[in-house]
Amino acid sequence: MKKTILVTGGAGFIGSHVVRRLVNRYPEYTIINYDKLTYAGNLENLSDVDQKPNYIFVKGDILDGDKLKEVFSQYTISGVIHLAAESHVDRSLHNPDEFAITNVIGTIRLLQAAKNAWNGNWEGKRFYHISTDEVYGSVEHGKFFTEETPIDPQSPYSSSKASSDHFVKAYGNSYKMPVVISRCSNNYGPNHFPEKLIPLMIHNILQKKPLPVYGKGENVRDWLFVEDHAAAIDTIFHKGKTGEVYNIGGNNEWKNIDLVYFLCKLMDSKLKRSEGESAKLITFVTDRPGHDLRYAIDATKLMTQLGWRPSVTFEQGLEKTVDWYLSNQEWLNHVTSGAYQQYYQNMYHNR
Repeated sequence: MKKTILVTGGAGFIGSHVVRRLVNRYPEYTIINYDKLTYAGNLENLSDVDQKPNYIFVKGDILDGDKLKEVFSQYTISGVIHLAAESHVDRSLHNPDEFAITNVIGTIRLLQAAKNAWNGNWEGKRFYHISTDEVYGSVEHGKFFTEETPIDPQSPYSSSKASSDHFVKAYGNSYKMPVVISRCSNNYGPNHFPEKLIPLMIHNILQKKPLPVYGKGENVRDWLFVEDHAAAIDTIFHKGKTGEVYNIGGNNEWKNIDLVYFLCKLMDSKLKRSEGESAKLITFVTDRPGHDLRYAIDATKLMTQLGWRPSVTFEQGLEKTVDWYLSNQEWLNHVTSGAYQQYYQNMYHNR
C-alpha cells in the first residue's frame, strides 16, 4: 500500500536514520522530511538518499501552523512520525522556555494540523510521537522502566517531553486520533551532533582535548544503537497498536565513566596511540543539576508483541560508530565549527 509519511526533524540524528531507512526500504512510499535545520539538523546526513524519487525535503518549523497546514494540503499525508524536538538536557537547564515552546506547543501545532487535515477520517492514519525514557525520571538499581512506570520527569527537557506525551494521548482520547508513542533509551551512532556524551568524547579524543565527565561518572545509562532505534520505529509505525506506548531499549547498561574508559581504549587502538594516552584527558566537572542517576528500559513488550530485537551489542555498535567518525572527520569538523565552539565554552570550559 502506498503511503505518504511526514517525518519531522528528519535531518537530525535519529530522524536522518529513520528517513534513510524508510526511503530505501519502501520505494513505493513518499517520505517527506520536514525540518527547521537548527544547529542539530544537517542535510548532509541524507546526501545518500536526497536524490531518490520518493524523498522530499520541506524546510519548516513545527511551530509554524500555516506552513504545516500548507504541507498537509499539498500532500495526502497518511502518517506522521514526530521526532522534531529540542533534546539536550544541558541546553534545557539554560533555556527552559525554548524547550517548552518547541516540544510542547510545537507538538500541539502538529497534532492540530494533522487533526484538521484528516478531519475525523482516521482509517489508515497514524500519528507516531517519539519520546524518551527520561520522562520516567530515575530508577534504582535492579529495577527497570516499563510502559506502566509513572511519569516523573526531573529536568526541563524531560518535563517538556512528558507534557508533549500527555497532549498526544489527549488527542487520542478526546478526538479518537490514532496515536502511538515510543520511549527510547540513550541513542548513539553515526551522524550524532557532538554535544552528547559519545560523539563529544570521540571529537575531543581526536583533538586531544579534555574529556569532561560529570561528577564521578557514576550515572548509568542504557545505550541503543541508532539504526536499531530506526528499525524499532519502522516496526512500531507499521505494527504497533493504536493508543499504546512502547519502550525501546538496547539492554546495554553502562556507567558513564566505564563507557569513557572503554571508548578511550578503543580510540587509542584505532589511532595507533599508546594505551592509556586518551584516558589521561578525562576531566571530572561539576555535576549538572537534577542529574538522574540511572535509566534502564524494559523493552519486553516491544520484543514479545512486535518481534523487534537489537541487532548489535554495545561493543559492536560503538566500534561501528567510532569507525564512522574516523572515516568522516570532515563532517565532524564542519558541524563543530562556528557557534558550536561558543556553546562548548559555555557548557564545559568554566565548570
